[in-house]
Amino acid sequence: MANKPKILLIYTGGTIGMIKDYTTGALKAFDFSQILEKIPELQHLNCEITTISFEEPIDSSNMNTSYYIKIAEIIAENYAAHDGFVVLTGSDTMSYTSSAISFMFENLQKPVIFTGSQLPIGDLRTDAKENLITSIEIACAREKEDEPIIKEVGLYFEYKLYRANRTTKINAEQFEAFNSMNYPPLAESGVHLHFNHHLLYKSNNKDTSLIFRKNLIDDVVVLKLFPGITSKVVETILNIPNLKGVILETYGSGNAPTESWFIDLLAAAIQKGIRIVNVTQCAGGSVILGLYETSTDLKRIGVINGKDITTETAVAKMMYLLGEELSDEDFKHYFELPLRGEISLQH
Repeated sequence: MANKPKILLIYTGGTIGMIKDYTTGALKAFDFSQILEKIPELQHLNCEITTISFEEPIDSSNMNTSYYIKIAEIIAENYAAHDGFVVLTGSDTMSYTSSAISFMFENLQKPVIFTGSQLPIGDLRTDAKENLITSIEIACAREKEDEPIIKEVGLYFEYKLYRANRTTKINAEQFEAFNSMNYPPLAESGVHLHFNHHLLYKSNNKDTSLIFRKNLIDDVVVLKLFPGITSKVVETILNIPNLKGVILETYGSGNAPTESWFIDLLAAAIQKGIRIVNVTQCAGGSVILGLYETSTDLKRIGVINGKDITTETAVAKMMYLLGEELSDEDFKHYFELPLRGEISLQH
């Protein structure tokens, strides 16, 4: 390889960046500027690593759109000078954060790999080192003509690289913390690092100049249906001041109550200009509006079909598209279209 890949490591906070003081038992922040001294294995990767850390590391529970923008700005400002990016965040909200970043960059030509850990980097049995080392290796991976293999936002955890906007955190205690129910892993790490090339994102856009959009609208809500939900609850949520978007978590393949009060409330909200997207509560599978009578009315009143998008990604995509100030028709068109490989074309 003519030049060593330049990788930027961005630490925002989260378990991965904590080390234990064995005299007191307390956790303290790891100094990522000393990463090569602390993790000498990284020197075998044949790349140049630079690091940027948030001045105040944040817990993933405090993640919000202003931090999404901060992460994306760091990537945009350093895009020309680096060949790949590894972003360390807390795993609890990693699917939300990485999905948002995937929409904020159009024509991405370099890898942006999110990772974290279930145990701090200084723990004896930590998963942090493996996740970190392999994420950097993935960000370095090149094919012929020195082109990066990955040109999208990925999420690496416990031997699997997923498309970030297909992931959900499924376990709070196991090292296999994430899954991607509706799309296979992009790569798997074992004795060898194996990429599933046919699954990787390939943009049809001939323009390769990076477009960075950071106008996110966070006036959105997730409305999860449950048996016995009352009109008062639905009405209160739909009348939140300044509400612009609703992710409606329905049953099975997009089914919801057929009672007139429910349909009328949704229809009135849509008439007011609130965008409503139907996603399934199921871990896997897809919304198919109109498949059953219980989703026919939703289709009729103009509820948008979320297809096989995850709730996390639906929230991120809603925030992104609301910021684009689209007409109702265009909003529906672009939400139901895969923009970054986040939904499947066919089911």
